[in-house]
Amino acid sequence: MHKFLRAAGFRGCKTRREEEELLSVLMNHKIETGRLELPEGTTYVEYHSELAPGIGVRMAGEETAEGEFHLDYYFPYLNGDFASSKEECTIERHAEKETYAGMLDEYKVGISLIFYVSNSMEYRIRRQNHLSLDSESVNLSAWSVDGKILLPIQKTARQIELAKVASINRNSLLEAAKHGDEDAMETLTIEDIDLYSKISRRIRKEDVYSIIESCFMPWGIECDQYAIVGEIKEVRSLTNFITGEEIYNLTIECNDIMFNVGINQADLLGEPAPGRRFKGQIWMTGKVNFRD
Repeated sequence: MHKFLRAAGFRGCKTRREEEELLSVLMNHKIETGRLELPEGTTYVEYHSELAPGIGVRMAGEETAEGEFHLDYYFPYLNGDFASSKEECTIERHAEKETYAGMLDEYKVGISLIFYVSNSMEYRIRRQNHLSLDSESVNLSAWSVDGKILLPIQKTARQIELAKVASINRNSLLEAAKHGDEDAMETLTIEDIDLYSKISRRIRKEDVYSIIESCFMPWGIECDQYAIVGEIKEVRSLTNFITGEEIYNLTIECNDIMFNVGINQADLLGEPAPGRRFKGQIWMTGKVNFRD
């Protein structure tokens, strides 16, 4: 059973039998996403079933000539509202099955950002038809089954403006360092040493979440899961039409990257509101927008 299925409003689905019954219901509301004729003479099809605006479950597998569908895998999806990154995206196949991971060298988060490609069928069709596989942008979105709401850090208008300028300058230095600028590397090293020194002094008297405004770091063993702290920009409450469970679709800004996070209302501790912060573990997914 998919771990993040509960985030899409299926907290009550806990056994294999309940999972099969759920998938049967979803297949009754399916819409074809894409169809691929394989060299072996079989047809591979992907369907999706929408549970709420922008939220649903994708199901992929082989389909016989008689129309019998054999499920290979499924996963919940959440459509991202905007282009989160325009960095070059590398796409690689998973070893277990015909699913794909994307990787962005996104210097804003300081690491190679790896995510689960949610439109892998489109990628496979474009590859088979010899169309461009170059990415134009990526709409990131994530699911969470454990989240908390933190209060915002109080700042003056001047502090907010200075933070924006510092962020722009740091991104410029990171971009220069990425292309081999030694002066930029040295400046970044000195800034990191100064930052460590400031944090070491403040942590003696302050709570860690009053110092760290946002963070984005790998969590666990799987490479597409992260622990984040980010500012909430928008909150939407949606209802799973099958179970009636409430789902929050949060627009989050984390380390200057905007993306959507979906979480079951029952799994979120606290009341989300714009300006407050979200802290939790997420499974990062993304839709790759290809160049024509």
